[in-house]
Amino acid sequence: MKQQPLFPRKIQEIEHDWIPLSDGVRLAARYWLPEDAREKPVPAILEYIPYRKRDHTKARDEMMHPYFAGHGYCTLRVDMRGSGDSEGVLLDEYLKQEQDDALEVIAWIADQPWCNGRVGMIGKSWGGINSLQVAARQPPALKCIITMHSTTERFSDDIHYEGGCLLNMNAQWSFAMLCRNAQPPDPQYLGMQWRDLWRQRLEANFPWIITWLSHQQRDHYWRHGSISEDYAAIKCPVYAIGGWADCYSSTVAKLLEGLSVPKKGLVGPWGHNYPHLSTPGPQIGFLQEALRWWDHWLKGIDSGVMEEPAYRVWMQEGASAESPSDERPGRWIAEESWPSQRIRFREYALNENGLRGAADKASPIVLDCPQTVGINSLQWINRGTGDDATQEPEDQQIDDIRALSFDTEPLEDALEILGPPTLSVDLAVSTELAFLCVRLCEVTPEGVSHRVTYGLHNLAFDADYNEIPPEERLQRRRLEVRLADTAHRFAAGNRIRVAVSTSMWPLVWPSPVAPRLTLYRGSSRLRIPLREPRPEDTGLSPFAPPTVPPREPQTVLSPRRPHKVTVCREVGSNRLTVTDVQDSGRVRIDRDGWEYATKTETRRSVIEADPLSAEVHVKGETEFRRGDAFDVRIESEFKIVADRESFKVDASLQAYEKGERVFDRNWSERMPRRNV
Repeated sequence: MKQQPLFPRKIQEIEHDWIPLSDGVRLAARYWLPEDAREKPVPAILEYIPYRKRDHTKARDEMMHPYFAGHGYCTLRVDMRGSGDSEGVLLDEYLKQEQDDALEVIAWIADQPWCNGRVGMIGKSWGGINSLQVAARQPPALKCIITMHSTTERFSDDIHYEGGCLLNMNAQWSFAMLCRNAQPPDPQYLGMQWRDLWRQRLEANFPWIITWLSHQQRDHYWRHGSISEDYAAIKCPVYAIGGWADCYSSTVAKLLEGLSVPKKGLVGPWGHNYPHLSTPGPQIGFLQEALRWWDHWLKGIDSGVMEEPAYRVWMQEGASAESPSDERPGRWIAEESWPSQRIRFREYALNENGLRGAADKASPIVLDCPQTVGINSLQWINRGTGDDATQEPEDQQIDDIRALSFDTEPLEDALEILGPPTLSVDLAVSTELAFLCVRLCEVTPEGVSHRVTYGLHNLAFDADYNEIPPEERLQRRRLEVRLADTAHRFAAGNRIRVAVSTSMWPLVWPSPVAPRLTLYRGSSRLRIPLREPRPEDTGLSPFAPPTVPPREPQTVLSPRRPHKVTVCREVGSNRLTVTDVQDSGRVRIDRDGWEYATKTETRRSVIEADPLSAEVHVKGETEFRRGDAFDVRIESEFKIVADRESFKVDASLQAYEKGERVFDRNWSERMPRRNV
């Protein structure tokens, strides 16, 4: 990757500054700006997240923000209230308080002598989501945003209840935030106040899953912050970026369809990271691409960014599930707008002899799924985070065999799809609580099954996630399951496979009783969005090569260990356990001697024939140190189990200063099961 230490303009870094809020709380900011910005004010770019500018995102921030500053912007990384070195406490994600604070931050930025009053926002994941939410609040100084790996719908398309199904990431994410919210600010910035602020955070901290499990339906809690509730609230231009290997692969298309402002969409092969850093590749010159967007909307420079097609994506080709690589085969394609009038649809009936164009007479087939169907799709966020244990999902054969699978004949010609496949399924189910998983796969002549995309749907809800009365859930009905958007080329000679199951472990928490699914063949149909190749795709302007500003020197005191994931089946009980171990090692920031280290172990297990045996158990340790003067360690543990009536969450948190325990709290909570 090309290194670019020099920029057109000399820059200055402000390692730490305070942004005062109206209630007296101060937020911590690190920012970069041209040296002459106070004499020649510039536009500003804000990234606003709770992930600690001091250490956890420090290196990543340095690989992006100085580049924009060197090209004539002030670019800021702000710790949200209650995180990093900011004051206050953080009580949940996407609260109105978070948005209110952002409005004040943007107004403060626009009023600084180095800013010309024009502000943009950028962010991925949490930062991408709150960029959309803040844009919907319409602060006057906010002129455009870049949102990456984000979602428009908090209930059914986020880390909690995908398709209305309870994700196991719900528990893992709650644990992660329990740990993050217990981490101390840096005494270098807070002085003697740091300990009081740390104690305030510890006292306010709690497992957020207690709140999330109190909302097992799409109610007001999830509607708040869901941009899909009112796309028209966003008035500024939006550049939406995503990745096919990411968990939010449908968002870009949904934003292009829903927004009525100037907009662009870009989806690469990437996982959950910025496109100049992410795997699988190819990586692109994302910083240069973003700069074109900023120059157009914040400086009024004709960069050509809005003259190009509105939707550009990487058309993937069948990477082998057995021997994955850091590069995903494929090519760039584009559509002038989305939805595109050029997309045509093809339907296949799920017949007794497979996927066929003509439908047979409806006939029932019954499926009793083992709880471990899904074991070859271990991670919700597959790749791109910088520490990939497996390049998954893996070969799907073992899961396909234990599901209801329907194949086409070998394809005579290659076939390309772009958009969301859907399955219209005619079914009945034996229990009031159940869910459906639909996987679309490409199968080679050797039998290797590569997962192309998948979709989940909780059968307690209709297509709009309204609750279905319990007495109606057992009736035969028709349901359309929308799979995640994708761009994929099926090779000639391969088969298209759709696989249907009522379990998806370890991604999804099981239903309380193993359901029997009756699917009616012939009347169930798969619909795929076909896109014909077009010559214009070969004339697309190439992206610049990836470039990265240099990072500040850091010393590795103990090396990061390889991310390790193991799957173990206990003979006799048939309990399957997935163990995920991450150890960041220990790093020292040379400039000021700050050290940090993090370890986490996650175990997700279930007995094949017993859905009530499911459990998620996480434990972790985080340390911060500066010489002999500062030494803090946080230990935490989290476990969730369930019976037919309720979920039970047990958690603990201990904090130590110089080896002495200064905080100890335990939680044990039960939440009724309602829809999952």
